[in-house]
Amino acid sequence: MLAKKIVIIVLLFSAIILGGCKSETNSNKDNSIAKEDDLTQAKLLIASDRKEIDIPDNVWEKLLPKDVYHILREKGTEMAFTGELLHNGKKGVYVTAGCKQPVFRSETKFDSGTGWPSFYEPISNNSIKIVEDDSFGIKRYEVIGSRCNEHLGHVFDDGPLPTGLRYCINSLALEFVEDK
Repeated sequence: MLAKKIVIIVLLFSAIILGGCKSETNSNKDNSIAKEDDLTQAKLLIASDRKEIDIPDNVWEKLLPKDVYHILREKGTEMAFTGELLHNGKKGVYVTAGCKQPVFRSETKFDSGTGWPSFYEPISNNSIKIVEDDSFGIKRYEVIGSRCNEHLGHVFDDGPLPTGLRYCINSLALEFVEDK
């Protein structure tokens, strides 16, 4: 918690020094950035404790690597068996690649044989949203990070007990934070 506050203070100080003290605000939503091209403000929102944030795609495009942007914002899919986190066996938390929102614990990860990291349960029901997806003419359920609406993958009902679910998640949609 202290480290997070220090990061926020450093980012705020940097924003004041580099960009001057701006008084612009978005009166409609305090969880969206005031200017579409304000990367500093977007970074501050990501580092904040706000439950939901709204950052335009053109800003995400500047913040994220091209392949990560394609998955998180354009609902892309990485090639099976290519993700760095597929065979990660360390203990820790998987967070979304954009917002750094915790979504899965390593204890719920399993080898589904599908080529993507698979989990049988999210950290909490509030960490993700499930949205019906019939984009390929079949009914599927998309898994989205609840904080920044990041596309993570899909969930299927062929997973192990205790839930019977398989959250099939793009490795590039996640980052891993190892337990200390």
